Amino acid sequence: MSTMTTTTTTDPQSGPSRDSKTRANSIPEFRDIVSRSFVPLTVSGASDRPFAAQVSTSSADRAVFTTLKTQPHLVERTPTTIAAGGSGYFKLNMLLSGSGVLVQDGREVLIRPGDLALYDTSRPYSLMFDDVVSNLVMMFPKDQLSLPATVVEQLTAVSLGGDSALGSIVTKLLEQIPSTITALPLHTRRQVAQSGLELLEALLSTTLGTDSGTPDPRQSQLETVYRFIDANLADDLTPSSIAAAHFMSTRHLHDLFTDTDTTVSALIRDKRLERCRSDILDPALFSRTIASLAAANGFPDPAHFSRVFRARFGTSPSELRQSVSG
Repeated sequence: MSTMTTTTTTDPQSGPSRDSKTRANSIPEFRDIVSRSFVPLTVSGASDRPFAAQVSTSSADRAVFTTLKTQPHLVERTPTTIAAGGSGYFKLNMLLSGSGVLVQDGREVLIRPGDLALYDTSRPYSLMFDDVVSNLVMMFPKDQLSLPATVVEQLTAVSLGGDSALGSIVTKLLEQIPSTITALPLHTRRQVAQSGLELLEALLSTTLGTDSGTPDPRQSQLETVYRFIDANLADDLTPSSIAAAHFMSTRHLHDLFTDTDTTVSALIRDKRLERCRSDILDPALFSRTIASLAAANGFPDPAHFSRVFRARFGTSPSELRQSVSG
């Protein structure tokens, strides 16, 4: 039977929020743990061999950092598990010991200690480990990167040069985060996560060679729109008002989003919900009512907010606050 020592827990469908340490003594137990910690997955292993795993999870803003120590197994993201939810994330795997093989998008890469490899939860992938391994996985929403998803897709299941100068900086930071982040306040966690993402983006850009060319004007416009939405979540944001603020047609605004995994309206809603969730979990804001936090982030109707929040995260705003405030 699996055991858990919990300071907090992680909800992969709603993004990261809390911390946990878990042990599994069978493949089914491990499958349940990783499906909760990450996204729905299938896990298989040799039926004639015992299996054990340790999983430690910590979080910072919308990024989840999970350290796993496991015996041989195969993890797969299939069309069935994709349909069960959890699309919209990138996962960065850094192997600490042992070796494994990652397959996605028709590419296959052997990963060894210190190697970094990226994969996408919206498309099928597999990870195979033939020996006892220890690895660190950072999972984060795709919209946390300013690089276009179509560009980042070129780097799934390839080596990201963990032994390069920049790759070494990224690996050293990632190695330190799980053991130190749980002692930090939430706002500091966010800063740490953002620093890690910025370094990762620099590594991706360097690997692609995109940092030496002329910036893509469409991508520049999209990044400007993202920043505008982030800065004005409490306002009455609509596609037409956003387009007008950037002196473009609404049609052109929608066209900018054709290379992303979302729409303008869905992005606004999701960012507002994520901001509300982060505020509800912030001990510094426990004196604020949930209704006031929701209104400050563009949800003036408490009943409507409660419905969409539960639909998005599987729990009510009050239940979430109670789970962390005691």
